[in-house]
Amino acid sequence: MGDTKRLAVTTLGCKVNQYDTDSVVTQFLDAGYRVVDFQAAADVYLINTCTVTNLGDRKSRQMIRRAHKKNPSAKIVVMGCMAQTTPEDVAALEGVSLVVGTDGRGRIVEEVEALEQGEQLSLVDNIFEVSDFEDLPSLDFSGRTRATLKIQDGCDQFCTYCRVPFARGPSRSRTPESVLKQAKQIVALGYKEIVLTGIHLGLYGADLDPPTTLAAISRKAADVPGLRRLRISSVDPHEITEDLLELVGDHPVVCRHMHIPLQSGSDAVLKRMKRNYSSGQFMDVVKSLRARVPEIAITTDIMVGFPGETEEDFLKTLELVREAEFSKIHVFQYSKRSGTAAARFPGQIPSREKEDRSKRLIHAGEALSERFHCSFIGQIADVLVEQQQEGQAHGHTDNYVKVSFPVSDGVDLVGETVSVQVLKADSAGVMGRLIGKKE
Repeated sequence: MGDTKRLAVTTLGCKVNQYDTDSVVTQFLDAGYRVVDFQAAADVYLINTCTVTNLGDRKSRQMIRRAHKKNPSAKIVVMGCMAQTTPEDVAALEGVSLVVGTDGRGRIVEEVEALEQGEQLSLVDNIFEVSDFEDLPSLDFSGRTRATLKIQDGCDQFCTYCRVPFARGPSRSRTPESVLKQAKQIVALGYKEIVLTGIHLGLYGADLDPPTTLAAISRKAADVPGLRRLRISSVDPHEITEDLLELVGDHPVVCRHMHIPLQSGSDAVLKRMKRNYSSGQFMDVVKSLRARVPEIAITTDIMVGFPGETEEDFLKTLELVREAEFSKIHVFQYSKRSGTAAARFPGQIPSREKEDRSKRLIHAGEALSERFHCSFIGQIADVLVEQQQEGQAHGHTDNYVKVSFPVSDGVDLVGETVSVQVLKADSAGVMGRLIGKKE
């Protein structure tokens, strides 16, 4: 054990980033490395960066400095979106050994092992010249009961506030054969839930020959024998097709949960953002989902303080939020990103105003979350148990309600699906009592 090389890992940002990290960790494990806590001394530090906001950049730099301080002689690998968009800045940070963008990650281990002490290498290429999905299987999900399966990368939309297309390149899809092969491997490893994810998931399959759709691959994945749950991550409203609505409403394995980014309830703001839908179209999708699946959880992302957003625009967002009755809202403040069109827009909103709107929206979101959770009091919920600690078990329902309940000493339910009677609720989730295991 003492001769085993140690790998410490941290990931910033989205589920796609987490999948990318897991796929690289799989390669290190195959090469005989042992994963240790990021706070521990390691031989290699892997930092998967995020550049969606200024905060993401700052946290990424902090992690790089922390790794170098922990072990100045370690090799530090920096990959991901910040590495792709500003490779020179990343390479200039003290201690960085290898800079890798959002492609070409299949040879990280061999490049790390070939580097001499103090050497530095960059593997960052022009991401706009990448046309094929980088098929890196990930079979190490760090002990989670839920596995993420990345099926799409890249984005062609170029929203005016977003750097993601510059970091991820054009949309490209994983072949259905590869998706299903890995889904079967994940199930064989004992995972009960798979989350299909991508940078712009709704575009899945459009670039393949022959073309296919997100609904078609989701149905095939949901039919994999032994899979209990298939969760579909973020899909833009104008890409939720009739086939996808039907799948969520009718397939017993597909989770009753859709994450649909709203960004703003004001059509004027949506137009300046270059979002391809209106507030009315968004609500039509919400109503269609609720008509088919009354207990569906609809979660969303909303940006406050976009350049030119007036108080009236913000009030339209609040009004739509209450009408849509989201079960959870991820609120974030507009972050001015160099290279994006919105960075040059007039009407940049002061920080204090953005903070005020953020707090008001978070408060509204928490009230809606509590109302949604309270609607389940007295009901029996099916819960996939994800962790246990100090006599409490925690997991989620298929419609993404966090459930906590007491368990007896010596009882290990992690990975099991159990029935829980809901007794109490708040904005964070529900609490209940164990009824028994599901067959």
